[in-house]
Amino acid sequence: MDLLRSLPLGLYLEQPQTWLHKIDPRVKFAWLMSFLTSYVLANNFWRLLLVVLLIIATLIARIPRRVWRQQMGWLLMLSFFVFAIAAISPDGMGVDYQSRLPANEQILTQPSKSNNLVQEEVGDQKKYSYVLFHKGPVKVTRYSLSLAVRLSTLIFTVIYSTNLYLLTTAPEEITSGIESLMQPLRRFKLPVTEITLTLTLSLRFIPLVLEEVQNLFRSVITRAINWKKLGLKGAFKVWITVAERLLENLLLRSDQMANAMMVRGFTSPNEHRVQWHDLRLKGHDWLAIATLILFWGIRLAIGTQV
Repeated sequence: MDLLRSLPLGLYLEQPQTWLHKIDPRVKFAWLMSFLTSYVLANNFWRLLLVVLLIIATLIARIPRRVWRQQMGWLLMLSFFVFAIAAISPDGMGVDYQSRLPANEQILTQPSKSNNLVQEEVGDQKKYSYVLFHKGPVKVTRYSLSLAVRLSTLIFTVIYSTNLYLLTTAPEEITSGIESLMQPLRRFKLPVTEITLTLTLSLRFIPLVLEEVQNLFRSVITRAINWKKLGLKGAFKVWITVAERLLENLLLRSDQMANAMMVRGFTSPNEHRVQWHDLRLKGHDWLAIATLILFWGIRLAIGTQV
């Protein structure tokens, strides 16, 4: 079981360099925030469109299939299960819809209305149905279907858009981009450098956590423990020991990283400040900004959910 390959969460793809790698990190961060914020108060058509755009962007960028195939597959499966469960779950409305026309057919022949008008009303009533599917205990309504689309697309959009950003942007580029965007906050005497440095260390620490989990998992497998003989209580004690060892190893890694930074002079931002990248907007960055403006124009044209 190789967690670094099967679950590439927060990992940066160094090779091959795609066109997504070449875009300025600030522009990519603006795109990420657009995907996460344009979802608010949007209709279901726009939510589905965001999922399609993320998949198309992955395919056009020519990211290796081995990188995104398994993660996208598990994420699509999770979204499908959430969609199915939410669609057949009670919608919580608690409304019993009744017919707009009287149940007695004799009352339909009123002198004030012609037969054609009554037939049109009956035809309109047949076209609309709040319950879309009802067979046995399975019942799908319009509201439950809408809620299922919202939940499933939200899970996919939030997780995959963030992972795609981390996959095509180095931690140092993320740090420099966020630090550049947070420059106006220096007037309020906020520790911008400390915040961005902490962000960089946290992003660098994600692969270390996966590596420690993977090593401990392999160590448990190589010992060929008889779980049936241990029982529930014995197995619980083993996993508690593994969790304690994991926490101890992570704290040891953190202490080693802190000592390495102190040796290199990272005592305060005034004494040791690193220039991560020289950020300059190029032609493809301006094209991405223009596309982002078009993106929000389409979002505003489509409108919000009623």
